[in-house]
Amino acid sequence: MPLGYDRRGMAIAVEVTSTDALEADAIAVPLLDPATPLRGVAAELNERLGGTLARAVSAGEASGELERVAVLHVEGGLGASRLVASGVGTRQALTSDALRAAAGAAARAVTPYAASIAWLVDESLPLGASEQARALVEGTVLGAYDPGLWKTSAKPPGLTRLLLASEGPSDDLRAAAERAARIAGRTNRARDLANMPPNELTPERLAARAREIAAGAEHVIAEALGPDELEELGMGAFSAVAQGSHNPARLIVMRYEPPGARSDLVLGLVGKAVTFDMGGISIKPAPYMEEMKGDMSGGAAVVESIGALAELETPVRTIAVVAATENMAGGGAYRPGDILTAMNGKTIEVTDTDAEGRLVLADALWYARQQGATHLIDLATLTGAMTLALGDLYAGLFANDDAWRDLIIQAGAASGDHVWPFPLHPRYRRYIDSHFADMKNHSVLRQGSPVLAAEFLREFVGEGPWAHLDIAGPAFLRYSRPDYLRQRGGTGYGVRLICELAARLAA
Repeated sequence: MPLGYDRRGMAIAVEVTSTDALEADAIAVPLLDPATPLRGVAAELNERLGGTLARAVSAGEASGELERVAVLHVEGGLGASRLVASGVGTRQALTSDALRAAAGAAARAVTPYAASIAWLVDESLPLGASEQARALVEGTVLGAYDPGLWKTSAKPPGLTRLLLASEGPSDDLRAAAERAARIAGRTNRARDLANMPPNELTPERLAARAREIAAGAEHVIAEALGPDELEELGMGAFSAVAQGSHNPARLIVMRYEPPGARSDLVLGLVGKAVTFDMGGISIKPAPYMEEMKGDMSGGAAVVESIGALAELETPVRTIAVVAATENMAGGGAYRPGDILTAMNGKTIEVTDTDAEGRLVLADALWYARQQGATHLIDLATLTGAMTLALGDLYAGLFANDDAWRDLIIQAGAASGDHVWPFPLHPRYRRYIDSHFADMKNHSVLRQGSPVLAAEFLREFVGEGPWAHLDIAGPAFLRYSRPDYLRQRGGTGYGVRLICELAARLAA
């Protein structure tokens, strides 16, 4: 099945229309909590339907409670045979995330029998029409995603169309909906990659995906460097992680050079893409090891983000560097006690082969800076401790530049890919001090492991703004989450954030 499509091989088309011309299998309306009295478009529809919605609220069938969904069968006066009342919570707490959650819940409710759903943009809500469009598109497209791409049983037809309706659709509304649809589609493509089994998604297959994107996009080129080229570049850290696998590593390099972009700014995106991580000789416990196919989620987000930036014609020069490898045990595997020499010449004592992500990122970050990146950001499922600290909603953010950090936080809040700042401080460097080399890759002290990992990476970022996103929690869900990204597996975390960040750099 081609990457980037849902289980039926189809994508959800997004259209903007007027309320007068509205026809769909189901029409969705937001309900505030409390839902009595009905307000906005809910009140207007209730009047057209002779009080049907009010009676459902009175009977407890419909509610404004967040993600509470009621599907009501209606006859005439609507342009659809079903009305979907989806709770968005209280007016005071209404956010884009709440609207995304409501849209995702509505999409899941009608997926078994509806091919199209329409949402009415409600001008009475405290969110503007364009922000509503963005949230409703993302909630629907991401919420309708099904990770069961490899199931052979019969499946319902599912949604193929999403309509956004308002009394007078504006150009801004159309632009917001189209932009959101493109980004959400690329986010689902990144989810496809993260959910692919490791016998299919090898480093070379991920490199092939990068080449597919470049072949279909203007101003994008892609190449993949193999083991011999990595050795010539002196990438001793990345190469060491890769040497235990029969599937050769690839350093995926994508360049996006749009016309009219600033000449003094190059956004550098670096992604960890360990397509399967068994921990190497420091082998992981068996339970949940199958989830280590998702240890390439940062790389997936970076690869698909380049495709999104090109689709959106974002005028920001960008270089993506993705270190793709497996981390396996075997006769050729690197060992605890080995001392590696990274591309920047610094030496690293290996004390834990399961702390491999920082090793592959070390060479990738240095390479990206040497290739001209002025502003760096890396995305990596790096430490389990970050999941303990922030759960599955926020990524941890470490940065060497306050302005760069703040811009990323703002982009995360606007995009729905949330981040939370953590400290860097020179005193944390002692955790990676080595008696035998410039540094070691791990500490036996159970203290500050996400911070010491970030301090390790700081040794390889060169001069200029850099930020590290530890996305271990939100990038790949072990447990179902109660919102629009509720499905287990890959979430595509990072695609929306990168697109928002690049848009702010271009502004």
